Amino acid sequence: MRVFTISAGSQGVVETEALPTQLPAQGFVWIACARREFEALQTQIQASLQLLCGTQLVDLHVSDLLNNQLPSHYDYTSQYDILVFRRLAAAQAETDLSQPGEPLQARLKRSGPPVLKRIDTSPVGFAVFDQLLLTVHPADCAVRDAYASRLLNATTAESRSSGVKLPASPADMMLRIVNQIVDGYLELRRELTRQLDHWQSELLRPGTRFTNWSSVLDARLAMHQLDEICEDQRSAVQDWIDSVETWPEGGTPALVRERELLKVRSRDVLEHIERVVHHVRRMEQSAETAVQMHFSAQSNRTNDIMRTLTALTAIFLPLNLITGFFGMNFEFMPFLHTSTGFWWTAGLMVLIVAVVGTVFWRKQYLARTRR
Repeated sequence: MRVFTISAGSQGVVETEALPTQLPAQGFVWIACARREFEALQTQIQASLQLLCGTQLVDLHVSDLLNNQLPSHYDYTSQYDILVFRRLAAAQAETDLSQPGEPLQARLKRSGPPVLKRIDTSPVGFAVFDQLLLTVHPADCAVRDAYASRLLNATTAESRSSGVKLPASPADMMLRIVNQIVDGYLELRRELTRQLDHWQSELLRPGTRFTNWSSVLDARLAMHQLDEICEDQRSAVQDWIDSVETWPEGGTPALVRERELLKVRSRDVLEHIERVVHHVRRMEQSAETAVQMHFSAQSNRTNDIMRTLTALTAIFLPLNLITGFFGMNFEFMPFLHTSTGFWWTAGLMVLIVAVVGTVFWRKQYLARTRR
């Protein structure tokens, strides 16, 4: 568990190991813990919330924060807001209660290329109070550690000179973390695009036999799953935006500006999610189109082969008729006992082949289809 005190004064960001006993005069507290840590230390965390905020998390919201399979959603009470947002998971599983801070290495192996194995998610829970942010992460969460490092680096003189600002409120900080999660999906789509482009080129390459159908099927299922995840994310953020619209107006210009900036950041996060949804759906359609074009190309190739075989059969059909005619067991037949009969018959057969072949070639029955 990591505890940060973010204030607008000279101290900036201070990290402590113990739960705080009071809130800062100007600023807020961020309590970040792993899901199993939250389960093991639930009593202490609830007591700290009661001391600092005058209220505790209700049992239903505690269950939501502990649920590893819960989709992205938003809920609220009169004292706090709850947002569950699914992030791209690392290749590690949840921990047990005996070692709440150490991730388990065992995890089910997924088939397909490496980029598909990355489409695995786990929820991150946010409890947003007026001056406190409680986040519940998976074990060894890279998002929490990355943002904590960014938060600590923002207090340096160089970062302040470059215009890096600390979050103004728990809600602002929650949106920044969510935006960082969504950026992971935006980076993932580039790898998915490259993988699908490779499969499309393989599917549409003439004269090749594509056999990697299991990976294509896994990709379609993974993108469908990613589409559902992003839809839940968009619905949760949209509910959050609708809730922010109902907040009372600030009494000072600073509070009004802070709320407007919060709305802008919320809409920016929603726009990023919609970009991911749009791209995922486009990749689904592209994969489906590539598969259909592959089967269409294979069907055209089969038609070309059958057309060529049919034309060759039609060319040699008169020759079979001639050989069958002279193969009849009659004693008296024209040209049968003459010395030039064979040559006349062979010449006629060659002439028939040349004429029929020329006709078929002019009609493009024997022409090769351009690819």
